[in-house]
Amino acid sequence: MPSAAERTRTLVQSTCSAVVLIPGLEGARADQLMPEARSVGPDGELFLVFPADSPAVRAATHAQDDELAAVLELTDVAPVSVPNRIRGRAWISGWLTSCPGVTEPGRMLLRLEVGEVCVDDLWGASGVEPEDFARASADPLVDHEVELLQHLHSAHGDQVRGLWGLLGERGGCAGGTGGRAAQETGADAVPVALDRFGLRVRFTRAQGGGSAADRSFDARFEFPEPVRDIAELRRAMHTLFEAAAE
Repeated sequence: MPSAAERTRTLVQSTCSAVVLIPGLEGARADQLMPEARSVGPDGELFLVFPADSPAVRAATHAQDDELAAVLELTDVAPVSVPNRIRGRAWISGWLTSCPGVTEPGRMLLRLEVGEVCVDDLWGASGVEPEDFARASADPLVDHEVELLQHLHSAHGDQVRGLWGLLGERGGCAGGTGGRAAQETGADAVPVALDRFGLRVRFTRAQGGGSAADRSFDARFEFPEPVRDIAELRRAMHTLFEAAAE
């Protein structure tokens, strides 16, 4: 499974939403505190691009040599429609300073020196040491995950639903396998997360009372080996779908 440090690096380098929380700027609009771009430096520091007139830039500029505490809050939402759509959040706290003259006109680069990191996602909640965050790498599929999940959902829905047959007793599949079992139980299946180690699918049972969220559960399908690129992912998904079809 991916480490907490890797998961946090993946969130930082993904397209999930982010906002910088700074004491004294609670009255600012959320969109004014959202960086236009973000990246991780060689020592694990974060570089955030803001419009030059952003409240975050003004606060960092006025702080000068003083330490300006700030928290980068990341919110990860599944790119497909499912119950409980928020997949996770991460908080990276530290000290914010300005880096004048580094970006194009009208933009300002801010540097967040990392002091504390924590993540709460589909894997659970965990703290991350700044050193581990600096050494970690983002998942190799991070730039493609949104597109891949949407493609799996729209073009391979039957095959994803067929993974129900691999759940055994947990999925109540004694009377059928694969897509047939899912159809018999009226189950829906949506791919909600994808990384180099495997695929996570959210299954929702159609029968019974309660809300969809009450009737849904996640199942994780591990690849035989971690994948490094799209070509290896295709082979891993083919193997997974073949196993479900047997």
